[in-house]
Amino acid sequence: MWLFKRKGPSGFSSSSTAEEVANGINGSGLTAIVTGASSGIGSETARVLALRGVNVTMGVRNMVAGKQVKEAILKEIPSAKVDTMELDLSSLTSVRKFASEFTSSGRPLNLLVNNAGVMATPFTLSKDNIELQFATNHLGHFLLTHLLVETMKKTAREMKREGRIVNVSSVAHRFTYSEGIRFNKLNDKEGYNSWAAYGQSKLANILHANELARRLKEDGAQITANSLHPGSITTNLFRHLGVFEGFLSTVGKFVFKNIPQGASTTCYVALHPQVKGMSGEYFSDNNVAKPSLKAADTDLSKKLWDFSMDLIK
Repeated sequence: MWLFKRKGPSGFSSSSTAEEVANGINGSGLTAIVTGASSGIGSETARVLALRGVNVTMGVRNMVAGKQVKEAILKEIPSAKVDTMELDLSSLTSVRKFASEFTSSGRPLNLLVNNAGVMATPFTLSKDNIELQFATNHLGHFLLTHLLVETMKKTAREMKREGRIVNVSSVAHRFTYSEGIRFNKLNDKEGYNSWAAYGQSKLANILHANELARRLKEDGAQITANSLHPGSITTNLFRHLGVFEGFLSTVGKFVFKNIPQGASTTCYVALHPQVKGMSGEYFSDNNVAKPSLKAADTDLSKKLWDFSMDLIK
């Protein structure tokens, strides 16, 4: 991507790569979970965190692809501490199994990167009978965070080091249904719009992070929660777009970010000292940005929290 390179207050820009924003940072002693780490910006996030010394657990739906990414990381970085665990965010049972296995292992947890997602899928219900994009992009991560937050609090207390929760959202959160979150029409097939449903799920990512940040602060926990737009990136998220996928892949290298650039804001928010103590913020191009008015609606974030809690019972 070469069209927009102006640096922001952080000293980084849209063209900064994940390695650049994490340059010189020592992540030794930190433990992270990265969801959706078997491809795209998830695998690059895992690689760069491992490169900086972080012990990384990759939560992946496709274990074969996940193990290939792990092997590639170890080949490049023989000293890397990286592992794979099966995790299907569209299944609440899978999320509970993953969280149970991770917590029972006794491992600490400093960083939780909620990255996995699907985009603009045809109308589909998850195994739990919830619209697939909402189920995968928001609810699975909501439950995962809910189940792991006590481990993160314990780790922060014992290590006396700030924990960070990072929700990978999208600028698409601005292009949701008119009501923002369709609480009463979540599974309405007739009114379903694949792009609006994607925007809804990405809006939910921001609202979740904001309400989580408020609750963590109220609780006095040394954990921050933030959300971000990684940028427009040519990844396999475009696989549901048919012939348009080929067009995007062709022109994308001229107007979109590449994967190292796309993973940069995630790595910046997860690791950089500049972000210490910042919580409930939305980032884009490695700098603080302003989300939509709906994303900043505290009443909507509280309503989504209660709605999500009911769904995971």
